Amino acid sequence: MQKLIVRGDPGIRKGAVIEYAGEEYICFGINRQGDWHGPDNPQLWCTVGSEDEREDYERRNYIPMHLDVEAVDAAEIDVLQAEA
Repeated sequence: MQKLIVRGDPGIRKGAVIEYAGEEYICFGINRQGDWHGPDNPQLWCTVGSEDEREDYERRNYIPMHLDVEAVDAAEIDVLQAEA
């Protein structure tokens, strides 16, 4: 499980399936940042992981500040399924 900060909006919502760096991820939760006073383009702060990690996310069996964080442009991810 990790945090993925997406610069721009590729049109994904909670439950979306994306591909990044050759791996498939499920977006467990998405926080949209920057609509009011932020950057020109919004940022989506996504908690992503594999299907095996879904139960850990739902039970909050992780420490959010200890997750790995990567920042990418929206063009770098491929949307396989936009939402659940």
